[in-house]
Amino acid sequence: MQTAQKIAIVGSGLVGTLLAIYLKKLGHTVHVYDRSPDIRTVEFSGRSINLVMSNRGWKAMEDVGLGDEIRKIGIAVDKRAIHTQDQKLNYQYYGKEGEAIFSISRGVLNRRMIDLAEAAGVDFFFDQKIWDVTLSTATLHIGESERGEWEEIQYDKVFGADGAFSRIRHRMQRQSLFDYSQEFMKIGYKELHIPANADGTHKLDKNSLHIWPRGQFMLMALSNLDGSFTCTLFMPLEGEHSFDALKDEATLVEFFAKYFPNTQEVIPNLVKDFFKNPTSYLAIMKCYPWTYEDKIALIGDASHAIVPFYGHGMNAGFEDITILNEMITKYGDDWKTIFSEYEKSRKPNADAIAELSRRNFIEMSTKTADEQFLLQKKIEKWFSDKHPDLWMPLYSRVTFSLQPYSEALAIGDFQNAIMEEVMQMENIAERWDSPEVEARIIALLKAAV
Repeated sequence: MQTAQKIAIVGSGLVGTLLAIYLKKLGHTVHVYDRSPDIRTVEFSGRSINLVMSNRGWKAMEDVGLGDEIRKIGIAVDKRAIHTQDQKLNYQYYGKEGEAIFSISRGVLNRRMIDLAEAAGVDFFFDQKIWDVTLSTATLHIGESERGEWEEIQYDKVFGADGAFSRIRHRMQRQSLFDYSQEFMKIGYKELHIPANADGTHKLDKNSLHIWPRGQFMLMALSNLDGSFTCTLFMPLEGEHSFDALKDEATLVEFFAKYFPNTQEVIPNLVKDFFKNPTSYLAIMKCYPWTYEDKIALIGDASHAIVPFYGHGMNAGFEDITILNEMITKYGDDWKTIFSEYEKSRKPNADAIAELSRRNFIEMSTKTADEQFLLQKKIEKWFSDKHPDLWMPLYSRVTFSLQPYSEALAIGDFQNAIMEEVMQMENIAERWDSPEVEARIIALLKAAV
């Protein structure tokens, strides 16, 4: 057990609340601040992408005893359901039998996490605007407006868990030797909704991540406990097929009838949802360092905001907490070393998952509709099932293991180079599961050793 300290966490999102539970269980006094109202008192809709919990997230939950509680609000998803333009439906399983990610509503999970944190003894302060922080003294500056009077509250530690546009990071950026980059993608997203059937059942297979890949744009859907699906339309912001081009009801209806015809019956409120819900933006944010002395630390999106196409924003943020907790266990009260080792461990892995997430948009929107890509994935799964000691597919490394993201990315690139050679074999579509293909993959693996 560490020496008890007074710790502030700015941000009551998923990472902030889970971190609060960890720190409280370590014996600290923990105060969580958020400039927004208590999410439990407001309607949460219109700009969400459903979350998918995978092994890294579950590890963080299990280590603090919350795994069983959170599984109650999730639905196991073991495959992609790929809706092609010609109305075919292809299934692509994620991993081995029994391996699944869990679809969880962001709003439902965030509300539950705040309840659990309060039950653990964490104090929450909503509608409290943090405008600045004095790094050297871990002092928060709170007030109604940026130019009005501020109250100063001093802490032993302050964690910035306040998202991609973090006020805590904003202060850190004004230091010398602080690296920061922000890149907005030319793609936006909009939330749509598939309601439940009259009897409360799901209109589509609830255990699949549904994808309608259309090249430069795509639609996806993940199930909710109430029988509904949260849908997300990803499109360029400008251009021929873009949010900018869908200006009126007739154009929208014609567009969906052409590109997503099998959604007409399951998205009854398409027009209302499309024009009511905002078009949201996607950005990749990187920075370094993540900490200041033994006083301040950034965590989650405040230190590494990524795009959602691998489903790992939350999982990566939760893994930040796992690594931070490992450093606490290792270094006790030496917070300066804890912070230093935490950021050095996480930075290369945060950069790796950012790159993996960027790439996965191309896979989901384009490659999942390509027969050669689907064949390559089938060969990888077949070979992996036969030789699990020699091959684990990249998706499994990222999602169903705890291997560092940076290692998974490097090995994934190596394996893809091998598969590019295998896919050039004569008549590969007819003999993909033959002894010759198996021998070829083994030979290429051995040649690289």
